[in-house]
Amino acid sequence: MTTLILLLPQRQHLHAQGRESTVPDGAARSDTGPEYDYLLSPDGRQIGAQGRSPVALLPKAQTVVVLPADADIAWHRISLPRAGRQMREALAGQMEEQLLDDPEHLAFALEAGAAGGNDAWVAVMNKAWLQQHLGVLDQAQIFVDRVLPQAWPQAQAQGHFFAQADEAQRLGLCLGHAQGLTTLSLDGSLTRELLGRTELGPVQWTAEPGVVAAAEQWLGSAVAPLGRTERAVAALASPWELRQFDLAPKARGLRALRQSWRSVMGPAWRPVRWGLAGLLLVQLLGLNLLAWQQQRSLDTRRAAITQTLRDTFPQVRAILDAPLQMRREADLLRANAGRAGEQDLEVLLAAAATAWPADRGPADALSFETGRLMFPAAGWSEPQIEQFRQQLSSEGWQLEVADGRLALSRARQP
Repeated sequence: MTTLILLLPQRQHLHAQGRESTVPDGAARSDTGPEYDYLLSPDGRQIGAQGRSPVALLPKAQTVVVLPADADIAWHRISLPRAGRQMREALAGQMEEQLLDDPEHLAFALEAGAAGGNDAWVAVMNKAWLQQHLGVLDQAQIFVDRVLPQAWPQAQAQGHFFAQADEAQRLGLCLGHAQGLTTLSLDGSLTRELLGRTELGPVQWTAEPGVVAAAEQWLGSAVAPLGRTERAVAALASPWELRQFDLAPKARGLRALRQSWRSVMGPAWRPVRWGLAGLLLVQLLGLNLLAWQQQRSLDTRRAAITQTLRDTFPQVRAILDAPLQMRREADLLRANAGRAGEQDLEVLLAAAATAWPADRGPADALSFETGRLMFPAAGWSEPQIEQFRQQLSSEGWQLEVADGRLALSRARQP
């Protein structure tokens, strides 16, 4: 399942007031619209292609994931209110004094499994900025499935050095630990003082390949290289989903079908898919076995009929249709013996005479063809015809009424 990872540029916190643009804040501008850095993974573990492209030319994928910059997400540890469906409003009221912006302008997200009354992490982002990026992608028919952080508070402390996106290419640090996550600039001594006051325990230090040497010089110890690509792929395993509450995607129409199909084809449904495939295979094998048994039984019966024909009428050499040929040979023997058969006039007349209504006189006319006796239906009432048919049916005969005639013949065997 192909996955398209879009790396959102860091939000510009200072910009000209009153300035309006259809290009999201922080995104690069071009003649064909905003541009995004992207990674394309064929399996969610390796990267098959990467680059930078206008939104209209981004590659297609089955799953689209958006990764905001670390600095654009604030993390707060709070005791969640018991608010149920009003959780978003309750969070805004409870966290109002901790936030630097109006809660109505912010998007909130809870960690997975969080419940009211328990302590939990809350991620906070600028809602208008995120909505603008999502809206541009939606207009280009690129429907975002998940919005994930690249780093989040964890028990294992992690520090990642990176080059800040400014002209000076200053060194930055994204530091996550059990007490929170902070993005810091390494200019000055504030960061060193902060590290000295924080109980971090063992820290897993990484850095972008281009700043490994600078990071090691600043830290005074070895730093493992971790490229943007590897870090983005690792973020796919994040338990977080930043698109919650009023920003949660609404599945409708073809998009709902697409999401349902992707869910069924995902790893969680793999055991179900294997089970259904196994059940289908068993059904096919069972049907084939039953068909083989039925065919074998039919072949046995045909062979028995054929052998009976050979034993009874040895003069028959070529056997094409054993039942039909046996019937013909039996009719021939009966005719040679001078006995009437079911297709002869005498037998049909006897059957008609046996069931003839007592209140009917003799037939005015008769017409005969092999196996079929016909006479006019003029003067017959419906009760008489029905009584005549029932009497004949009990003896294995059938009566048809058509074109003003009654036709008597032997009933067809099922």
